[in-house]
Formats: sequence, C-alpha cells, structure tokens
Amino acid sequence: MSMFQIFNVSGSAVSAQSQRLNVVASNLANADTVAGPDGQAYKARQVVFQTELMGAGKDLGSAGVRVSQITEDQSQGRRVHDPKHPQADAEGYVTYSNVNSVEEMVNMISASRSYQNNIEVMSTAKSLLLKTLQLGQS
Repeated sequence: MSMFQIFNVSGSAVSAQSQRLNVVASNLANADTVAGPDGQAYKARQVVFQTELMGAGKDLGSAGVRVSQITEDQSQGRRVHDPKHPQADAEGYVTYSNVNSVEEMVNMISASRSYQNNIEVMSTAKSLLLKTLQLGQS
C-alpha cells in the first residue's frame, strides 16, 4: 500500500464516522419526543457500514469503509400512562420514541474515538511523508 493510499482509507473512515455522529445526534435530539398526529413516534436510526475496496494496481488490496444504509429500529417506543398529556391516546398512554439515550451515548463515544484515531493516522502519515522529504534535503 502506498503512503498516499493511507489518506484514502482513513478519509473514508472519517467520513463514515461523521455520518454516524450525525445520526447519533439526531437520535439524541429526538430521545424524548412523543408520537405525532399520525400516532407514530420517532424511530431510532442506526448506521450500517460496508467494506469498500480502494485503489488500483498494486494498491488493490486496500479497503476503506462507507455507509451502506441507515436503518430504523422497529422496536416499540416507550409507553407511559399520562391521561392528562395532550398526545395521550384513548387509553391514556403516551408513546415516546424508542431511542435509548445510554446506548446512543456509547455510540457517540465510539464514533468520536474512531474519528479521532483516523485523524491521528492521517496526521502520522503526513509527518512521515514530510520527514521523508526532509531526508533528501540534507
């Protein structure tokens, strides 16, 4: 793998983790929302990654990552008995989104660390390339 291919591989991971962070932010923003007029509450979304082959020729063996799809969690939302709530159904229950805030915080930390690690990989590769160029100057 060439040194320049490292930027493509890490760049694909940074892009994918950025999308993951956006989805987590959306989930957390909607964690306590209730069902709308249609009776449907917000469904938590999850990012699905897929391996993506990169490069050509001798770099053909390198692989990055991309977001293949964003799925919705089909589990039922939390139902709370609150007959005085304006969004309560005929039985007095309010349906909230199925977002698990603790799980989303774990996803956020994981995506953030992965993002930071890939930025560090690119920074290290840049430093190595600069040092290689400086060798020829001496």
